[in-house]
Amino acid sequence: MGAKAKIMERTGKSFYERLYLIEIFKGMAVTLGHFMTNFLDNSKLYVRHYPEVQPEIPARWRGRHRLTKHEDGTMKCVACFMCQTNCPAKCIMIEAGERIDGRSEKMPVRFTIDLLECIYCGYCVEACPMDAIRMDTGIFAVTGADRQSFVMGLTALLATPGAYTEEEYKKGGV
Repeated sequence: MGAKAKIMERTGKSFYERLYLIEIFKGMAVTLGHFMTNFLDNSKLYVRHYPEVQPEIPARWRGRHRLTKHEDGTMKCVACFMCQTNCPAKCIMIEAGERIDGRSEKMPVRFTIDLLECIYCGYCVEACPMDAIRMDTGIFAVTGADRQSFVMGLTALLATPGAYTEEEYKKGGV
């Protein structure tokens, strides 16, 4: 059984309303009024003067990734593959190898994160049992010229410093 459709006749539109010229001019008048108001007095505009004024980033903000180190400079990552397994975007790739500093059995030989694939959910940070990966760099603008510049390797992840002290990090509840 088909649905019954009631056909309504359109009424109330004159020839000028059907041309839409009057409505277009009304819309342009509103736009021009806003433009002139903002042009003559721009003190009420909400504008960030980037890059002179940097945005305030809280400690719980998830930014670009970094790998942490022990106090003696050795890497905390033990290549347990928890972050790679827990990543919903599958952007983390780890290749494990034998550890040379004697802290544990293995360490990552290759650790890459594709920032273009990453959805910045923070599941890798939550899954890490060693607190080896963090997203507390404070880097909010990730730019590059080609796709390869968005793939962060092991040396780049280890060289990226954190933006917060340990106390700020723990207080932020990250």
